[in-house]
Amino acid sequence: MGKGDRKTAKGKRYSSSYGNTRPHRAASAEAVPVAVVAKAPAARKTAAKKKA
Repeated sequence: MGKGDRKTAKGKRYSSSYGNTRPHRAASAEAVPVAVVAKAPAARKTAAKKKA
């Protein structure tokens, strides 16, 4: 897998082409909106204090 292989990103850069391996516009967090799920705060467990 090297410069001549058009299925790899390196081969796509060599042949100056784009595709699934080398998308023309990189996906970013802003470009792809993802539904944000609000999580409830985690319940903290408190250890019972032992009296000596």
